[in-house]
Amino acid sequence: MKNLFIIFLMLAFPVLVMAQTTDSLSFIKSKRMSDADLEKKREGTFVTGLPDLSSDPVTGFGIGLRTNVFFNGRKDNPLFPYTAYLMKLKANAAYYTSNAKELVLGLDVPYYKGTRWRFRVDLKLQQNPANLYFGLTEQTLGDLRLPSNPGVTFGKYQDFDNARKTLRPGGPGEAAQVTDALSNRFRETEFMLNLKADYALGKKGKFRVMGGYEIQHLSYKTFEQFETDAIQPGSGEAVKAPNGFSLLQRDFDQGRASGLNGGWVSLIQTALIYDIRDFEPDPTRGAYVELANEFSDQIIGSQFSFDKVFIQGRYYQKLPFGKRTILAGRAAVGNIFGNNAPFFEFQDQWSPDGSINSLGGKQSLRGYRANRFLARSLWFANLELRVRLAEARFGKQRFGFGVAPFFDAGTVRDRWQDLSFKNIKTSYGAGARIAWNQSTIISFDYGLSKEDKLFFFGIGQAF
Repeated sequence: MKNLFIIFLMLAFPVLVMAQTTDSLSFIKSKRMSDADLEKKREGTFVTGLPDLSSDPVTGFGIGLRTNVFFNGRKDNPLFPYTAYLMKLKANAAYYTSNAKELVLGLDVPYYKGTRWRFRVDLKLQQNPANLYFGLTEQTLGDLRLPSNPGVTFGKYQDFDNARKTLRPGGPGEAAQVTDALSNRFRETEFMLNLKADYALGKKGKFRVMGGYEIQHLSYKTFEQFETDAIQPGSGEAVKAPNGFSLLQRDFDQGRASGLNGGWVSLIQTALIYDIRDFEPDPTRGAYVELANEFSDQIIGSQFSFDKVFIQGRYYQKLPFGKRTILAGRAAVGNIFGNNAPFFEFQDQWSPDGSINSLGGKQSLRGYRANRFLARSLWFANLELRVRLAEARFGKQRFGFGVAPFFDAGTVRDRWQDLSFKNIKTSYGAGARIAWNQSTIISFDYGLSKEDKLFFFGIGQAF
């Protein structure tokens, strides 16, 4: 019965959309683009297609194709100065040297036919054998520890990685000689369909309410007995050896983590949003604040029960020097409720503007590996200075070139009541930015921390 109800809602959505009449545009006047950006905005329909080259210390070097079809309309369209586009279709496919692969399809329609409604549909198919797991509690804030010998710690990731690869005697259920080289890894296979709609409130439309539904199927595998590269102790000779028990498998067997068997996850998503950014893909001014919630329970067809709350605020201020100099900042806090939330829900914070890895990686703490610090509660903050150095035009294509020094900070706790400014992890670095026709931002970031030095390359601003 509940599945029929969900299907009914999905079928009813288009009817509700068609019934909506054109509204006065007073509700988006505050989101008008700057005159300089408006002058550069392309008219009509165009395609941005580029090789999806990316680099991440976890998934490795990636190659694929990233395409967007933008429907911008003409300059005489009343919506033209207020939206990044009238509609966007995206189709992204990528393969990584870690053997990860991904296909993402999406549709985004802001202010549908001049109304207060925005609709989004996303479909994702992905498999990633390079996900990292270091634990699920605030103990991850300590130095890196060998999965097979937690008493041995390391302050530098490179030293930790070398120690994992070194052969050791096997324990119960393991081969005679094993390595821990893959013991912090696991493979995730995911199918995801997400439907969202939001509605602008008030005369100026600064607030939006959002509702959505997501269905996922997830499966996981760890790498026990998998033959991989190892190092002979003493001589340092490279050999092949089976991997020992992974940290995730150990935590699952001892009841410290749940969800390793995967399954179906059904989610109802809700959010209250305050948004006065002038240009979503790359704002020059304004603010974005959200209170987001994800609810999962058996009553809506899920195999897992939990509730996730995430609050974030972003602020953008144009500074009075340079061609386009923007001070951008973000602060966020999140918590997972539910005594038996699956381990994979600790890995990200859900946001209507795009999920964020927590804590570590290119979206939150760029000097640390993705998911380096995980616990039930967290806070983090980011600060960037985005400086446009030059602009160029090649045919109908416009490009902007800039740099972005940054500073990131954050921490995790087992209870939200214990969140504080103690034991904060920080990273810093600098990035380069290429703006292609304004809506496509190509990013290069190099982050440093006490533990690691990491390079990231991909599409989109960090926030």
